[in-house]
Amino acid sequence: MLTDLAGTWWAWVVLGFALGVLEILAPGYIFVGFAIGAVLTGLVVALGIPFGLPALLLVFAIASLVAWLVLRRTLGVRRGQVKLWDRDINDNP
Repeated sequence: MLTDLAGTWWAWVVLGFALGVLEILAPGYIFVGFAIGAVLTGLVVALGIPFGLPALLLVFAIASLVAWLVLRRTLGVRRGQVKLWDRDINDNP
């Protein structure tokens, strides 16, 4: 049963969209890498490349890691960016 599900491309895409919705509910770029990885794995399965479940999980893990690293690099804190405090919480307005 699980092997049949691994070869179904739409299941991977649905998982990707579900993780994308979860990212909206819990923002912080936590689940978006996994969502992109699941959609990319679904595209690999849709192309008809024959993989077993362990290989698909490896594709999912690598695609998720690469997506997360790219997003971290492009959307993360920029070098030299520092939070500047211009007033204290205890200052009177």
